Amino acid sequence: MERIVMDLRQMYHERNEALREVTRAHQEVLLKLARAADFRDDDTGVHMVRIGYLAEALALALGQPAAWARMLRCAAPMHDVGKIGIPDAILKKPGGYTPEERQVMNQHPQMGADILGRSRVPLFQLAAEVALTHHERWDGSGYPGGLCGDAIPLSGRIVAVVDYFDALTMDRCYRKAFADDVALRMLTEQCGVAFDPWVVDTFVAHAAGLVELRERINRQTPSFEQLAAVD
Repeated sequence: MERIVMDLRQMYHERNEALREVTRAHQEVLLKLARAADFRDDDTGVHMVRIGYLAEALALALGQPAAWARMLRCAAPMHDVGKIGIPDAILKKPGGYTPEERQVMNQHPQMGADILGRSRVPLFQLAAEVALTHHERWDGSGYPGGLCGDAIPLSGRIVAVVDYFDALTMDRCYRKAFADDVALRMLTEQCGVAFDPWVVDTFVAHAAGLVELRERINRQTPSFEQLAAVD
């Protein structure tokens, strides 16, 4: 009986280690995709890291399970992975787009979902969901699916808000960063229009802590390896 118990314990240990190895392999694939996207759009690398941690923090503030929030931290940086398929002349163009260029640019959510593919792996499923839905709008005027309200997955609604705020507060090739108070006002103005009011209200209520998290990341940017460590 003791030998049977010992064997079962060993089998349990080996099974758990095998599952951890599979999880690490999934994380590594997403890590490499994140780096590939970073090479295409080299002013957004730290932005991608911040999006992961801010999405996790906002998910927790919304009362979501810690395990799901950690997975979102790893999946959220994949939100713009589809930009790999956008020509440089459009992706890196300063200023606005022509209608034709905008039509091409608006293909990147579907491209991202296609890159991540139809998978049975929960992490890949969540990353594909984020990539596909983070440009949907609460009022139904977004793309690519024209989803509205709660039909937009929560992952997409969370990433849309943190992506919007963080992008506003960083320098881009075509403009300087907005101050935090201005960005918060702009975010609030889009409450119930582009963004889920519940998610926006929660972000604003926790803005001080989220901004401090952003500043900690800016002072000592975590590596992509640390970002993807969801164990």
